[in-house]
Amino acid sequence: MLARKCPPKSSARMVETIYGCKWSLTVYQLLAGGINRPGEMVRSVEGLTTKVLNECLRRNIEFGILERISYAEIPPRVEYKVTEFGQKFLRILDDLEKLQEEIDASEA
Repeated sequence: MLARKCPPKSSARMVETIYGCKWSLTVYQLLAGGINRPGEMVRSVEGLTTKVLNECLRRNIEFGILERISYAEIPPRVEYKVTEFGQKFLRILDDLEKLQEEIDASEA
């Protein structure tokens, strides 16, 4: 007899949290487009505030998806980049998007 299959706790929570944040996917899109500084991100997306962006970035850093790089300059400069783990995670999100497209196409 098989035991009930349960989702992996940490990775399932991570996917739920990232998909639950309406700005995470937009941040990934900005980073892919070469926009890696917080001020540029806020200016590039209508409705995105600094406070919400900082919360989103903090969550992604905690999960190890993004890395914060601080430069010892005046004025201070901060940039974000996708980690090696983050690249793997983003491939999973891309696969989920492809799956949804297949589902949508089969329902049409």
